[in-house]
Amino acid sequence: MRSLKSLPKLATVAAGAVLISLALLPGLARAQQQTQQQTYVMKISTPTIHDIPDKWAANFGAAVEKDSGGRIKVQLYPASQLGSIPRQIEGTQFGSIQMEVVPPEFMVGLDPRFEVMAAPGLVDTQAHGQRVAADPAVLKLMLGLGANKGLHGVGLFMAEQSVMVTRMPLRHLADFKGKKIRIFASQFQSEAFQRLGITPVAMTLGDVLPAIQQGTIDGAVTGIGPVANFHMVDAAKFVTRTGQPAIFLIAVVNKKWFEELPQDLQQIVEKEAAAQSPAINPYAVEQVKRSESSFASKGGELIALPADEHAEMMKTIASVAPDVSSKDPAVAAAYKIVAAAAARTRR
Repeated sequence: MRSLKSLPKLATVAAGAVLISLALLPGLARAQQQTQQQTYVMKISTPTIHDIPDKWAANFGAAVEKDSGGRIKVQLYPASQLGSIPRQIEGTQFGSIQMEVVPPEFMVGLDPRFEVMAAPGLVDTQAHGQRVAADPAVLKLMLGLGANKGLHGVGLFMAEQSVMVTRMPLRHLADFKGKKIRIFASQFQSEAFQRLGITPVAMTLGDVLPAIQQGTIDGAVTGIGPVANFHMVDAAKFVTRTGQPAIFLIAVVNKKWFEELPQDLQQIVEKEAAAQSPAINPYAVEQVKRSESSFASKGGELIALPADEHAEMMKTIASVAPDVSSKDPAVAAAYKIVAAAAARTRR
């Protein structure tokens, strides 16, 4: 028990502590104000131009700037201005780019589970893909990938079903055999097209048109959007609507940059990414129609396989995803999640 004589000394110490605390308050207030006024640059990179990924990025960027009162300054870099797709992913991973919007299968080098959205036959239509992309179990899986590689997932959405753009017409399954076709970086795609007699060549989007022009490849798997907007009709006048695989897009941010944001700005980034992902769906539907019309108006031909041959194609590639994923337990578990979501959202 303290003696009564020590009480005045304790009171003096306490009073001094209060005075020190009061003296610090203005500095703390200034620091808090500076944090609230600090601006953060957010570079967003996409591989396409005037297309679904860029529209999503523009809508997201405008919403974030508005909600943050200008504290986040968004800079858009479409058409791989910041490098090829692998370089864009690396830039986002290590912080020179704050956000990348890209088909997830291009990130299989970071985690092989990123490719499960490219499973052949996963979805039947663009609308079906939109429902799968909004499924809570799929979102939890896909947005959680890459966390141990410097990435933080914030958005997932369906772009379109893929097509094959080629220098020569592919009107029948027999026409596929022996052709060299660019694919995304996906074992699912590679195996599927090998079963159809195609030689798959993994290649980033920016290299596709020069490769077709030079005859290095006969054509490419891509969306009709890039076909129209990169004027591929100048070198490849034929588009075969295979519809497989579906093209999904994932938005990931640099994890370190995100975690250094004040909490209110973190919430804004995640809220707007979540809101803009389903909001892009009507635009995506109309953009596919516009791109098909643009391609056709410039002399391109849109081709559909005969119904029986399309059914044969789907039968040929139906077991690709189970077969490929079975070689890796983690990929197999991830594929089961997206396949179950596809099944319960199929109409």
